[in-house]
Amino acid sequence: MKEDHIFHFKGDFKLEAGETLSGFQLKYTTLGSLNASKDNVVWVCHALTGSSDFTSWWHGVFTEGSPIDPRDYFIICANLLGGCYGSTGPLSINSNTGKPFYHSFPTITGRDIVNAFDLLREELNISSIHTLIGGSLGGQHAMEWAIQKPGVFRNLILMACNAAHSPWGIAFNEAQRLAIEADPTWKENDLRAGLGGMKAARAMGMISYRTHQTYGKTQAEKTNENLDDYRASSYQRYQAEKLANRFNAFTYWTLSKVMDSHNVGRKRESIKKALHGIKAKTLVVGIDSDILFPLAEQEFLAKEIPGAKLEVISSLYGHDGFLVEFEQFKKIIRKFLKKENKEKEIATV
Repeated sequence: MKEDHIFHFKGDFKLEAGETLSGFQLKYTTLGSLNASKDNVVWVCHALTGSSDFTSWWHGVFTEGSPIDPRDYFIICANLLGGCYGSTGPLSINSNTGKPFYHSFPTITGRDIVNAFDLLREELNISSIHTLIGGSLGGQHAMEWAIQKPGVFRNLILMACNAAHSPWGIAFNEAQRLAIEADPTWKENDLRAGLGGMKAARAMGMISYRTHQTYGKTQAEKTNENLDDYRASSYQRYQAEKLANRFNAFTYWTLSKVMDSHNVGRKRESIKKALHGIKAKTLVVGIDSDILFPLAEQEFLAKEIPGAKLEVISSLYGHDGFLVEFEQFKKIIRKFLKKENKEKEIATV
């Protein structure tokens, strides 16, 4: 049975950039049952606009008969610190002022998010995680966590992500933040501040999530006669409105900054040295048409993480392929976990 929970941390939480949160909460969703030995945990890290309800955005991956079957595994996903789906974020009440944070929400990084996850893990008394999995921003967090706590994770699945966010990716995010800044309401301390700007930002983002071929295939005109109201235009507006109905500009701004700050080499000897410290058996999955996190970035991860294996998904949908190509993804995961289980059986003979 799928269940939602709230984890409350009541102490001071020191952030990497120097500020401190006076406590926080994380909303998390679970599916399946924890076995007696607590060695069947699968932890999912969600992407930028995702939520803890992994069945809503990766619905095809965690079903009966899938390689991560909830009858066999205890699956958990927590909404990010900084999020807007039940975890502490910019719209939460600042206990020091009694008012929402809005623009005063402190700078957070992926390492802060991972540290919050780890406090939840300790609260649940989970000492070992069978598989840690994440895509895009979630993949960045999974990677950072596996570096910070190498002894906790047996398997690691990283999809459509990188070791450090690229100048190309940061440029896309900055362009989106400029759109939010251009909204005259953005300076206000209000729930709907910057919403028009976020719609424009989302439309920009969609171009990086998909490809020229995606739009050519799915949004081409039916005739040669149109002078306005193009299908691609309507699609951009639809995606913008869809996000505006479920998200807010403050969280979008905050988490895009989190993505930009991802760099596993920060305050460590080097990026390569940090990746070499991962002990989990690692599967890296790239998408052949991804322009936001191009395949070369996953090839680098597979080369530098000890013993890592690279698999490539062929998709029309670019970066969004990690949210679309369920059947390919399930086949890859099934092969990876089947091999891991076989090796475990041999080791116990």
